[in-house]
Amino acid sequence: MSTTAPAPNTPRPSVIQLAIKEKAALYAAYIPLFSDGGVFIPTTRDYRLGDDVYVLLSLPDDPQRYPVAGKVAWVTPPRAAANRTQGVGIRFPADEKSRMLKLKIEEILGAHLGSERPTQTI
Repeated sequence: MSTTAPAPNTPRPSVIQLAIKEKAALYAAYIPLFSDGGVFIPTTRDYRLGDDVYVLLSLPDDPQRYPVAGKVAWVTPPRAAANRTQGVGIRFPADEKSRMLKLKIEEILGAHLGSERPTQTI
């Protein structure tokens, strides 16, 4: 007879790999309104506000993958108004690695940050 330990109360964070290959896609996904930065991830998976999500983020023209232990800060449901893409907004944590990632993203986007072009974010 085998015994198994009870499952912990907190589920493990899901892991999402997000490879952003173009500056325009990065502009559409980046969330500068979050003080520590964030990113929109298109997904049909069901998430709730506050869920922990581990993101492996790839940026345009950069071979490095950036690990981010973020939290779901908003959810765009299926069939959302204005044909918004279903997915989740992930808030970066308030740590040094995220601060450096935010600076890197903003450096890549440069003048695009002030653009009036619509994005997938708020």
